[in-house]
Amino acid sequence: MILQDIQAAKQVVRDHHRRLDAAPVEGIGDALQAAVTSDYVWRGYHPFGLMPLLEVTNRFWKPLRTALTAMQRRQDIFFAGRNQIDDFQSIWVVSMGHLMGLFDKPWLGIRPTGKMAFLRYCEFNRVDDGKLAETSFYFDIPHLMAQAGQSPFGPQTAAHLVQPGPQTHTGLLYDPQDPKEGAATLALINAMITDLGQWQGSLPLEDELRRTWHEDMIWWGPEGIGATYTIERYARQHSGPFRAGFADRSKTGHLCRLAEGEFGGFFGWPNFTARPTGGFMGMPASQKSGEFRVIDIYRRAGDKLAENWVFIDLLHFWNQQGVDLLARTTGLETPWSQDW
Repeated sequence: MILQDIQAAKQVVRDHHRRLDAAPVEGIGDALQAAVTSDYVWRGYHPFGLMPLLEVTNRFWKPLRTALTAMQRRQDIFFAGRNQIDDFQSIWVVSMGHLMGLFDKPWLGIRPTGKMAFLRYCEFNRVDDGKLAETSFYFDIPHLMAQAGQSPFGPQTAAHLVQPGPQTHTGLLYDPQDPKEGAATLALINAMITDLGQWQGSLPLEDELRRTWHEDMIWWGPEGIGATYTIERYARQHSGPFRAGFADRSKTGHLCRLAEGEFGGFFGWPNFTARPTGGFMGMPASQKSGEFRVIDIYRRAGDKLAENWVFIDLLHFWNQQGVDLLARTTGLETPWSQDW
């Protein structure tokens, strides 16, 4: 029954994606309305945040679909499972990849290029009685800005890439998976989270990472930080600088954490808070803590983690520090004012 429920939830999301992606711009509202519950909750990357369905339609999907014409959903990872955070009661379906289109009109003040553009995305959908009851939708707006020559950040410590899916090309889990594999993935993610909670401890960083990561692990990070490869380079190009650049890190809090097969992930709203001590992303120190809203998706290979796709709402974090990077870069204080 558990596997049947998970498969049914996957089909709900696949059907929703098919209808939404095929709908003309003027039909997006109807496609969304047909898919969701009456008390539907939507969370999105800054400048969107929490929005009701009408605003999701008119402020996010319609302007985006108008800007990125002939849009395709290029999905790299798709899996589902029960949520550890609520004692495995709710079922969530995860979709990750890129929304690709021809960047023909402005979006959020970002200049169109007339060329192909890729918006990295990851969404978690809670499915309840055949409907979407909750969606957390993170998308890497700075990555799109960089493709248009309007990066809001300075030089980053790791690489800027249009990021590929899993090395194994096995991320689309449309069919049922062995529950033992998912349990092993979730246990390894939990062990990694426990180690991460000790990040101010005495164990050398590389040794800590080797407890749960393969030596040739890949960290597919967000624009502003970038992607990095191998434990040694990850420690040098992200994890070390990040830990050195913050203090007063709170405990980790997630709204959802799940795994299926060799894939798993989580998100929080926020995941944790921390205070900048200076240096991270070239920014100054602050006396104010800020929220980190993060999605992490993992691929397990054997008994270690091999790949990690990371979405961090850096625009939201720096906005809390009094720096509106989107407005500063585009010149629009209300970035959706020209849309719909």
